[in-house]
Amino acid sequence: MKKLLKKTFFNEKENPFFNEKLMLSVVLLNVIVVFLQECGIESVVLNVIDIVCSAVFVVEMVVKHVVLGAKDYWRDGWNVLDGTVTIVTLPALLAYFVPDMAEYSFIIAFRALRVFKLFRTARRFKNITAIWAGFKLALRQSAAFLLGYLVIIVVVAMFNSAVFSHAAPQYFGNPLNGIYAMFQLFTVEGWYEIPNAVVGGMHPVWVHIVRLYFCIILFGGGIIGMSLINSIFVDALAADNNDDVKAQLNEMDRKIEEIRNLLEKNEGRRS
Repeated sequence: MKKLLKKTFFNEKENPFFNEKLMLSVVLLNVIVVFLQECGIESVVLNVIDIVCSAVFVVEMVVKHVVLGAKDYWRDGWNVLDGTVTIVTLPALLAYFVPDMAEYSFIIAFRALRVFKLFRTARRFKNITAIWAGFKLALRQSAAFLLGYLVIIVVVAMFNSAVFSHAAPQYFGNPLNGIYAMFQLFTVEGWYEIPNAVVGGMHPVWVHIVRLYFCIILFGGGIIGMSLINSIFVDALAADNNDDVKAQLNEMDRKIEEIRNLLEKNEGRRS
């Protein structure tokens, strides 16, 4: 019995809680239940299924802690997501047993975050590791420009908050609102609503000046800035692929050179 328990419990291949297909099925079932509950469908069956799924997630976390160890468990990014969501959503189960906790039942919706475990299936896709490595490399190479772009957004937002806070407090009442408004402008979202809200009640001359100012911001940050970000990021991804192609071509040139040298030596011996 002990040998069988050791074989199944401590063997990741035999342990059902390490079976990705099985656990993903439980995740999908729980997400469906949460969705139906959030749609206002109340049912004892749904509540029981939700409690059972939550218990399975807790047991899964405990089993993986025992088999892998706490250090190795929390070292894996997917386990961090699973464990965090499991712990955060546990208090929501009190709503089933304590009536006063019903008003906090919105916490149950956080359990839907476990649907992100579906991304684990991405590991089965061909070349997913190379694609993820290229993405991280491109992100590192474009980090400096992204940081500079963010600094520009913050500076312009603070300036706009200082100048237009009284004219359009809903957009520039404080720096945080200003930053959000700048993101709207730079993504060409609300590019005409924000200037129109600012110029309300202004002198006609100032109306044209302010609109020109926001047009410059839109063109410089929204059109040119976003285009540069896209081009830099795509070029970084392509550069990584080009490096692989160059390495393969260099390897082919080396092999061709070796074959040529061998052929020349054979011809020399025959002569």
